Amino acid sequence: MNSRSQKFLSYYKPYVGLLLADLVCAFVVAGVTLALPLCARYITKDILEGVRADALPQIYAMGALMIGLVALYVLCEMFVDYRGHMMGAMIESDMRSELFAHFQKLSFNFYDEQKTGQLMTRLTNDTFWLSELCHHGPEDFIISVLKFIGAFIILFHLNAQLTMIIILFLPIMAGYAFYFNKRMNRALRKSHDRVGDINAQVEDTLAGIRVVKSFTNEEIETRKFTRENDRFLQSRKDGYLSEAYFSSGMSASTQIITIAVIVLGGAAIVNAALDLPDLLTYSLCVGILIDPINRFINFTRLYQEGITGYNRFMDVLEVQPDIQDSPDAIALTDVQGNIEFRDVSFKYREDHSYVMKHISLNIRAGEYVALVGASGVGKTTLCSLIPRFYEVNEGDIVIDGVDIRDVTLRSLRQNIGVVQQDVYLFAGTVADNIRYGKLDATDAEIVAAAKQANAHDFIMALPDGYQTDIGQRGVKLSGGQKQRLSIARVFLKNPPIIIFDEATSALDNESERAVQASMESLAAHRTTLVIAHRLSTVRNAQRIVVLTDDGIKEQGTHAELIASEGTYANLYNMQLRV
Repeated sequence: MNSRSQKFLSYYKPYVGLLLADLVCAFVVAGVTLALPLCARYITKDILEGVRADALPQIYAMGALMIGLVALYVLCEMFVDYRGHMMGAMIESDMRSELFAHFQKLSFNFYDEQKTGQLMTRLTNDTFWLSELCHHGPEDFIISVLKFIGAFIILFHLNAQLTMIIILFLPIMAGYAFYFNKRMNRALRKSHDRVGDINAQVEDTLAGIRVVKSFTNEEIETRKFTRENDRFLQSRKDGYLSEAYFSSGMSASTQIITIAVIVLGGAAIVNAALDLPDLLTYSLCVGILIDPINRFINFTRLYQEGITGYNRFMDVLEVQPDIQDSPDAIALTDVQGNIEFRDVSFKYREDHSYVMKHISLNIRAGEYVALVGASGVGKTTLCSLIPRFYEVNEGDIVIDGVDIRDVTLRSLRQNIGVVQQDVYLFAGTVADNIRYGKLDATDAEIVAAAKQANAHDFIMALPDGYQTDIGQRGVKLSGGQKQRLSIARVFLKNPPIIIFDEATSALDNESERAVQASMESLAAHRTTLVIAHRLSTVRNAQRIVVLTDDGIKEQGTHAELIASEGTYANLYNMQLRV
């Protein structure tokens, strides 16, 4: 048994009692199904032959027994259908929770290579088919095996020669099923991928719907969706074609078996090798024999859907985060905010070129440092390395003398606040989004943080104040308002190290001034790194670090760098002329 099979079986562990009860009920369902033809044979052969005086009471008694068996069958079938489905749903919920928790652990590198729609498909669609497999798999196996074996025993007892003829069909049916199963598996895997592509396209279009409408590119987005939809349709076409061949072939085989029983059974009666009651019982048992075959047909389709989803599920679950706590990691506490880059080099992937090489930089606790330079020189990357969103390839980053790889990720990131240019606000209220910085914050603490971020006044002007719903991604707010909420969120978190990643570059002048004031208030008495596009916003920085493709080109205050007439001075003068 491979590791994936063991993992699959482990999901049943919390529900072993329910699984056993489900299988017992499945056993009873199969047993009752086999018992009813034998009861019918007892009436037609043992009671009616000779028609004894006590035949009528015996028939009624056997009828009552059969009704009791049917009642037991119904109760067990209801348990299998309801509780069995619930077991599958609970396993699905466990799997989905495990996968979502795993998503939280994966590093930025993973998400840089993935489409959100594909990940959503694995979390929803794939786990649904898994729940169906978890429910129907064990019970269908028990019912099918018991019915199949039980029916064959009865058939052999009634007429061994006729039964041997039926057995000849089985290897042909098995080979046919195996071939088309493989085709169905390939088609279903492709189909699941296509569903993920559709979700990714829809997510991309709806997230950017304002851009779509502003450029009147609805037709382009419709064409992109149609292309993905057509690819999905083609994959389903391939799958359904294989499924049609499979189902029709298996159904034809079962019908041929039924015809063979009728014809050969009739011949056996003529030849006095079989009597009519036995042929009736034989026909009923052949129907029971065909039921497991039909169950197998349906289960095969379900199995292919489920196992395809499970493999896609495991493909993600087996991805290990490339950034994890070391075994002896310690908590980072009492942070002062001294940050040191020691000969740091970094590239995003092994086959990529270096984004930065041999960077050495010492930032003192409480210092306000601005990082400037042309686009693509690694300013954002350098700051992303501090909270270990990415891992350095060479060199070390040290906070208060401790290598960041020697501390827990949670404690490291708890001590760093990040305010980005592309602010992400969650669907919900203003208060909910500010409270994200400290989940147990009181209403008073939220208001205080908003006031520090110069956000209180505009919040109170909203229809419901702090309880105003801001919509998906905060679409009901302006850029400056969203930025100040993100700053309030960091105020509430109250970290000793702050990173501003071009937090004002997309704002108008008035919003920029408001956000700039909030930033400077937040930066007080904290180690602060500011990535700036507009150099006018960092004139008051205690130190400005100029980055180029060759690394750190120059450092100093605004006045010092202007006087040196180097790279910074050229950039600053260019912006003044614009």
